[in-house]
Amino acid sequence: MNHTSTPCQTTNADLWFAERASDLALAQELCGACPLRRECLEGAIERAEPWGVWGGRILLDGAIVAVKRGRGRPRKAA
Repeated sequence: MNHTSTPCQTTNADLWFAERASDLALAQELCGACPLRRECLEGAIERAEPWGVWGGRILLDGAIVAVKRGRGRPRKAA
């Protein structure tokens, strides 16, 4: 497969590094059908990518997270 036809190459690059949860969910959905998804995620983990959607997963500080919290006030301590 040609890398120029993957969703991340044919869609606005800002989507893959968005702040809004809905944008990140869309990026993850677009990754779903990509045949390079596994290689993309493995490469991002090896490079310790600081953030973004890679291989259909959200990375933050080089680690996979289930959900990226938006900017703003931190949660109150329990």
